[in-house]
Amino acid sequence: MPDPMFHMISGGPRPVAPFSHAVEVDGWVILTGQMPTNPDAPDAPLPDGVEAQTRRVMDNLEIVLKGVGLDLSHVVQCRCFLTKFERDYAAFNEIYQSYFPTDRRPARTTVGVTALAVGALVEIDCIARRPA
Repeated sequence: MPDPMFHMISGGPRPVAPFSHAVEVDGWVILTGQMPTNPDAPDAPLPDGVEAQTRRVMDNLEIVLKGVGLDLSHVVQCRCFLTKFERDYAAFNEIYQSYFPTDRRPARTTVGVTALAVGALVEIDCIARRPA
């Protein structure tokens, strides 16, 4: 098995902790959970509401994927974290599903958590696979 490659994406979201944007090994690309921060203004306030935060998180995932030569069509699994699960689950799903064709939705787990970094309402990490 080849050694892992640790990716930091130029122009990607500023890390909120010590991590790589993505780690790749043997065709698998594991993306760190993305926050709803703006890569162009990392100190700006977070977007208001779970819908806007979900869009920003998904856009940040796309930035990281693009940085490693992939896109959302290569995603095979997502883990989603919501701080206000019961309140935000339906609204989150509406935005989330708009990023994937109905016949290419990745496997997914969504859990409610007590808190997320930077006071976010949503965080998503994912695993992508390079085409053979």
